[in-house]
Amino acid sequence: MNEKAVVIEAPGEPERLELVDVEVGAPGPGEIRIRHHACGLNYIDVYHRNGSYALPLPARLGMEGAGVVEAVGEGVTHLEAGDRAAYASQPPGAYATARVMPAKCVLKLPEAIDFETGAAMMLKGLTVQYLLRKTLPQGGLQAGDFVLFHAAAGGVGLIACQWARALGLQLIGTAGSDEKCQLALENGAAHAINYRSEDFAARVRDITGGRGVKVVYDSVGADTWEGSLNSLAPFGLLASFGAASGPVPPVNIGSLAAKGSVYVTRPTLFTHIASREATQAMGDDLFDMVASGRVKIRIDKRYALADVAEAHRELEARRLTGSAVLLP
Repeated sequence: MNEKAVVIEAPGEPERLELVDVEVGAPGPGEIRIRHHACGLNYIDVYHRNGSYALPLPARLGMEGAGVVEAVGEGVTHLEAGDRAAYASQPPGAYATARVMPAKCVLKLPEAIDFETGAAMMLKGLTVQYLLRKTLPQGGLQAGDFVLFHAAAGGVGLIACQWARALGLQLIGTAGSDEKCQLALENGAAHAINYRSEDFAARVRDITGGRGVKVVYDSVGADTWEGSLNSLAPFGLLASFGAASGPVPPVNIGSLAAKGSVYVTRPTLFTHIASREATQAMGDDLFDMVASGRVKIRIDKRYALADVAEAHRELEARRLTGSAVLLP
């Protein structure tokens, strides 16, 4: 059966993205075939396209989607043909009208959640889930604790602002404009800092009475790294989960002692969803937060699948707030 998929023959600029005809066959053992109603757009897709995270070539892109299961392979018991489903999953390939893929990380999508929301929330929402629920400082996090979250007006950030508010945390968000800071505040951030006009580490010290935060969640990388370390309280944790501004420079481990016996980690979503059971448990938590209304998924842009290069240009230029989806 001929379908459409986005492929790159070599890494490079958005113009490398090509929408081509592909053959989609029957699912093998442990696989499903899914017809997408919407595909998610994430910064990791930029890393795959430009070669920062190398993929075997030619490569397909896209890590999350939502649609209807068309067929299941041998051994798949948690899904059946006709199920509404959503996923964040390896290997890439979500930028497509339909695909065959491993069933392990594909979950039934509750009726209360539409396809566009499902496609926009899986990778970002599961990322927030593992950060706020599992990537924790010494002693964990309790209501009233301060955390610092960079890129608070992005797709991950807006979910984090709301989820943190639901947990009673005092989330300090950073963003690159006053408008984005206001958006973070409207979504549950207790404080917002425009890092282009303020020294965010100094402002964090002011907000926390000089102590600093228990944990910093940093997806920006090079531009925020030193300030993130300088924002930590003693024994605090810096969780670096992305590098939108470029790779983090080499770390002088002795500086972690000087900054208060602080901790650094580089977690990834795909370590956390390595088993079907873990994926299901994390997905259930996310579905509950969204279906209950405590977390609302903001979709600011919708693009036709054929306009994927434009979507990547806007994503890479950090012109997007909230989430965006591609529509096959």
